[in-house]
Amino acid sequence: MLRKKTNGVARGPRLSSAGAELGTAAIDRRTFLKRSGLTLGGAAAVSTLSGGMVQRAEAQTAAAAGALETKKTVCTHCAVGCTVIAELDHGVWTRQGVGIDSPFSVGGHCAKGAAVREHAHGDRRLKHPMKLVGGKWQRVSWEDAINEIGDKMLEVRDNAGPDSVYWLGSAKHSNEQAYLMRKFAAYWGTNNVDHQARICHSTTVAGVANTWGYGAMTNCFNDIHNSRAIILFGSNPAEAHPVSLLHLLKAKEENNAPLIVCDPRFTRTAAHADEFVRFRPGTDVALVWGILWHIFKNGWEDKDYIRRRVWGMDQIKQEVSKWTPDEVERVTGAPGSQLERVAQTLANNRPATLVWCMGGTQHTNGSSNTRAYSILQLALGNIGKEGGGANIFRGHDNVQGATDLGVLADTLPGYYGLSAGAWAHWSRVWEEDLDWMKGRFATMKGKNGKNKAMMNQTGIPVSRWIDGVLEAKENLEQPDNTKVMVFWGHAPNSQTRLPEMRKAMSMLDMLVVVDPYPTMSAVLQDRQDGVYLLPATTQFETYGSVTASNRSIQWREKVIEPLFESKVDHEIMYLLAKKLGFADRMFRNIKVEGDIPLVEDVTREWNRGMWTIGMTGQSPERLKSHMKYQHTFDKTSLRAVGGPHDGEFYGLPWPCWGTPELGHPGSAVLYNTEIPVAKGGMGFRARFGVERNGENLLAEDSYPVGSEIKDGYPEFTVGMLRGLGWDKDLTAEEMAAIKKVAGSEDQAAIDKVNWKVDLSGGIQRVAIKHGCAPYGNAKARAVVWTFPDPVPLHREPLYAPNRELVADYPTIADKTFWRLPTAFESIQKNDYSKDFPLIMTSGRLVEYEGGGDETRSNPWLAELQQEMFVEINTYDANNLGIRDKEQVWLYSPSGGKIKVAAMVTERVGRGVVFTPFHFGGQFEGTDLRDKYPEGSDPIVLGEACNTAQTYGYDMVTQMQETKTTLCRIERA
Repeated sequence: MLRKKTNGVARGPRLSSAGAELGTAAIDRRTFLKRSGLTLGGAAAVSTLSGGMVQRAEAQTAAAAGALETKKTVCTHCAVGCTVIAELDHGVWTRQGVGIDSPFSVGGHCAKGAAVREHAHGDRRLKHPMKLVGGKWQRVSWEDAINEIGDKMLEVRDNAGPDSVYWLGSAKHSNEQAYLMRKFAAYWGTNNVDHQARICHSTTVAGVANTWGYGAMTNCFNDIHNSRAIILFGSNPAEAHPVSLLHLLKAKEENNAPLIVCDPRFTRTAAHADEFVRFRPGTDVALVWGILWHIFKNGWEDKDYIRRRVWGMDQIKQEVSKWTPDEVERVTGAPGSQLERVAQTLANNRPATLVWCMGGTQHTNGSSNTRAYSILQLALGNIGKEGGGANIFRGHDNVQGATDLGVLADTLPGYYGLSAGAWAHWSRVWEEDLDWMKGRFATMKGKNGKNKAMMNQTGIPVSRWIDGVLEAKENLEQPDNTKVMVFWGHAPNSQTRLPEMRKAMSMLDMLVVVDPYPTMSAVLQDRQDGVYLLPATTQFETYGSVTASNRSIQWREKVIEPLFESKVDHEIMYLLAKKLGFADRMFRNIKVEGDIPLVEDVTREWNRGMWTIGMTGQSPERLKSHMKYQHTFDKTSLRAVGGPHDGEFYGLPWPCWGTPELGHPGSAVLYNTEIPVAKGGMGFRARFGVERNGENLLAEDSYPVGSEIKDGYPEFTVGMLRGLGWDKDLTAEEMAAIKKVAGSEDQAAIDKVNWKVDLSGGIQRVAIKHGCAPYGNAKARAVVWTFPDPVPLHREPLYAPNRELVADYPTIADKTFWRLPTAFESIQKNDYSKDFPLIMTSGRLVEYEGGGDETRSNPWLAELQQEMFVEINTYDANNLGIRDKEQVWLYSPSGGKIKVAAMVTERVGRGVVFTPFHFGGQFEGTDLRDKYPEGSDPIVLGEACNTAQTYGYDMVTQMQETKTTLCRIERA
């Protein structure tokens, strides 16, 4: 095992100890570089956004002499999108450099990014396909693996239907692979497909999209340079997305922008804060309403902005009026005087940006949290402004892109949903016979006795796949239970209820894992056979596009050829599609070279269909050229200054309207009415109709610069163009394509064709020509009448620490949705607080990412953090008789338990404990190292904190609850 080379660790009882690990004495530059992975074979340099560099002159000399070729790619960890320069000597990746020209990272790397070369070359990767036979791993050929897996899937399909195979996709796929994954599930005939976004930002997507139109980050990291104040909720960029923190610190330093961090834990980000607001986990809505109480009381809201651009704020005011400072402090623990100071700071320093991450999303009322954050920004008039916005930092390198491309149980690519019209649209894009596609899906009798087409029903979300196995068949809203589970680039230990997952894995007919590393899937289950491990390549062994957190799309070059017997994901998809009998149809418009689909053809296919969000203008050629000319883009605005892309935003952030030939520059700041639509401006999206209860839902006296319609307007259709007299601007070719969509020469049918399904892009082109956004110009809605809580309400967690507050703020009743019965009230009615008195929350570390299999297999990173731990406040530790570094048992109300080291610290408040979620390979005190295939066990193993996490799901999206449960801790 690795040994730490320093005795200094952040364990002290004082808040200042949060930085102790970095502050230990006698650490020179060379030692720092070595520990960060920034040595020869690591990165050549690190820098800040101001362009400063720490660089080894001798390393540069060696690079110039020995590097025969360089490749430009993108880090495969978080979604900042840092550029990586790979230096190759005769095809061997020998050195790693930083991308000084990158507008996002400007030469910056975190520890994870600095060590990605080892991720690609790691000797603990899966080297060839394997299957479990009699409890032992055996090597198997690709041909045999595909045939055996395919035969079992076809057998299950015949006996139980297509919904009994679950296709779990990945935020680690490129855009092209993610798109093929969703298309693959469609051709197989199921909506049982999902990926990591379900358990990280699905509540963001639902809450934000239902507030102002799109469920994505509104601005970008760089735009924070323009912010006059910054407030974070449940976000720790210093560890989760370290390079992004440089953008915040730039605003803090250059604008004197106050940094406010709201978090139950004093994080490394909080150490930089001007104001740290500690509050009880699970009380975000109450905290935001407490801030808004002071804003409304003092008249600090932007009244004119609200009048012109927001609907329903009066109803919000009624709810906020209940949240007096005393009540807010009773519920959240945050003093009213502090929240008054926060409110005044935000009011006096506009525009302010608001950042949130999984600390706010992973709750049973996470969709209410994200809406509350959004409403705070609307009240202050900060949305659609440079320096303002809702900056939602994403945690995987392509979690935004995989979500956009529809690797979800409730939508097709581009958020088209699962309606008949959505399937008709994508069938047209695929040039597929719609009736044939319908025949791929099952039907079942609904509770009303009528047949229900599963094609139009949301699938089981990944957060609940285990219940697809464990739940009684008669309780499922699908024909049969899940029989086959495919883990494709997804670590199981990032999900809750691991003891039940272990049981579910044992009941499957077959478990298939597709990944560069075996993941904890290889050892969590206790099977003797029926498990296959298929070695996929890393993203450094292929090429394609990837979407950063801010919606910018970057093109990765292929760095090295696939190592060992690994295959690129899209080749594996093709081989499976061929075995399952639909490859010729699925790839009819995509060139296949050998068994490998051409990536550029896949890009062009999703370009043809992604009209809703404007992922139509980013051709492979434009994206490759943006990467080549990174140096021409301004590091704050992201707009190119001169050069071949003058006026375009870096990475063509969606919406990039129309066809590539239209040349739209992309949209850096969503909902910005201060620039023309043709240059990236727009109002709020008209998604919710034109009026509600007799009130106008369209914008009033607000429109993008240059709009010929000087007011609000609905989304564009042919009929709307005709009413305006703009239909004459459509070309003959565009009108022919529109008539094909209408399926008729009848004018009434043609008039109904709208901008989202017009494959010619003509409707968009004409709307933009006249200065209008094709999706309309509406008000953001502060009240979402389709949600369980139209006005966001505070609701106590299911495993609640205070029974008095449960009586005042109960959860909702149990209900069945997403095909499954879901418990709320039936859990909360039980009092677990006496036997489990501590609140348990979880989060990220700077050294590791996700389930941690790849990063814990990386020696540069494994050295930095070798032990799973739980942070316990000094007061609680002393009362429990627990000393720092001692082993403890952490017990869950659901029966799970983990054995970990105690870290006694005041990072967490009294009554709260924190655990990281990146560990695996141990289970309830048992080491599972000998269960991994030989040579593929991670360097560092540890208990998965999700073994002790409990049941709990968001009332809209089925997001898992990981931030607020209860536990008990005892000395081991």
